[in-house]
Amino acid sequence: MSFWWFMLICDLIIPIVMIIAGRMMWKHCPKSINGIVGYRTNRSMKNMDTWKFAHEYCGKLWWKIGWFTIIPSVLVHIPLYHSDENTIGIAGGILVTIQCIILIVSIYPTEKALTKHFHDDGTRR
Repeated sequence: MSFWWFMLICDLIIPIVMIIAGRMMWKHCPKSINGIVGYRTNRSMKNMDTWKFAHEYCGKLWWKIGWFTIIPSVLVHIPLYHSDENTIGIAGGILVTIQCIILIVSIYPTEKALTKHFHDDGTRR
């Protein structure tokens, strides 16, 4: 039973981080373009306009996805409450893998939005 709680907490880490990091990116964009903190792609780092747009867009997206994924993350674990550790571990591993894929795939709509709103040199369309 303690392993079930451990896996539930582990499986909630990614959605909670997405909610918190999304809110921080959305509301508190890094003040300067840097290669260490923030949404860092070639397109987002063209100028401050693209930098702020990318952080606001990706932050809102992560915030929404975080809230959306937290519910299935809990719901997957409820029927596994009295299951053996192997079953709980496999289900938790699959869930974390799906969450990581969702996190990585969220780059695509952000880059698409940057392309839609900005030219290649970083000026607004």
